[in-house]
Amino acid sequence: MAESAPRPFDAAVYTGSFDPITLGHLNVIQRSSKICNRLIIGIGMNIEKMPLFDPSERMELVQRVTSDLDNIEVHIFDGLAVEFVRSVGAKVMIRGVRPLTDIAAEFTMTIANKKLDPEIETVFLMADANYAHVSSTLIKQVAPLADDEKLASFVPRQIITDLRKKMNA
Repeated sequence: MAESAPRPFDAAVYTGSFDPITLGHLNVIQRSSKICNRLIIGIGMNIEKMPLFDPSERMELVQRVTSDLDNIEVHIFDGLAVEFVRSVGAKVMIRGVRPLTDIAAEFTMTIANKKLDPEIETVFLMADANYAHVSSTLIKQVAPLADDEKLASFVPRQIITDLRKKMNA
């Protein structure tokens, strides 16, 4: 068996609300898992949004769609992302970036995080072109109108039933 190439980061953290997890999130997770020995997915709360799924439901959905990746951990956290990164022993934050509209907010957040903890670095992964338009907010708008086949172009198939149940509740 061929030995795999060394990964540049020991541990990295990818935070988000993942409400729900999208194919864009999953793409960033899959790509990030190749560049670190341990990828910790931190499910946080976005105080600006009303959540569809509670944190434990989101954790279960993320675990379900990443079960084929052997170096993934999923945790729920409350508070500052940099404090969560520090608490799991990582020094790298992964951020997925969609079109230019994300850049300003991500740049501001990176500067703030650097002020909060100068030892934590942020690594940006550009969204795959197939998923650059996908957001959890868009999913909530599209899901009631799209059939399962169309919805599967935005979210992992494994969560469509959960999404439908939650939106019809």
